[in-house]
Amino acid sequence: MRNKLLLIVLLFTSQIFAQNDPKTAFQKGKYEAAISYYKKADYVKAIDLFSLAAKIKPENQIAQEAVKKVDTLREILRKNILDQAIGSWKKSGDHPVWASTNVDNTSGVDEIIEISKDEILFYEVDKKTKAKTLIKKENLIYNDENSLVSLFSEIILSDGTIWNCQINEKSNVLHVINIAVKTENGIQKINTDNLERYYVRI
Repeated sequence: MRNKLLLIVLLFTSQIFAQNDPKTAFQKGKYEAAISYYKKADYVKAIDLFSLAAKIKPENQIAQEAVKKVDTLREILRKNILDQAIGSWKKSGDHPVWASTNVDNTSGVDEIIEISKDEILFYEVDKKTKAKTLIKKENLIYNDENSLVSLFSEIILSDGTIWNCQINEKSNVLHVINIAVKTENGIQKINTDNLERYYVRI
């Protein structure tokens, strides 16, 4: 009877390990792919794969190493994008510059943002007088709670809106998309009719 019980326990345990092995193998594959991209300095692909590896089996050693790599790469990538973003930008509209038939807006003011290492200043500049009025100031706060699009380039404004930021270095264009809003109930993703803004460096 005791031998039968031992056999049942062994069969049950081996079945559990058999079920978990493919998961561990998949996790290891993602981690190794991330390492490969990391060595090639393709940090954007690497951080996504490290993040995926960390979520598959969060309790094991591979996941813990992956989390460390995500934290390191997040700092590197944020510094890179911020270095590119620091400066003054003029709003060109809600569509890419190349797709706009008329880049200049019809209002009497230009919308300007100035980005520094820890804040964003929003201005309106009168087109005729060139008078510059500060509209609002925002601290540069990154979304680390529940990244929806990017692990490193989502920022939260004081009204709770979360924006993903991308910069096209070649054309000096800053593209921001409202991807979510943070409420008392948590972060709610915006799936349709996302607000978009394009800015050109000035």
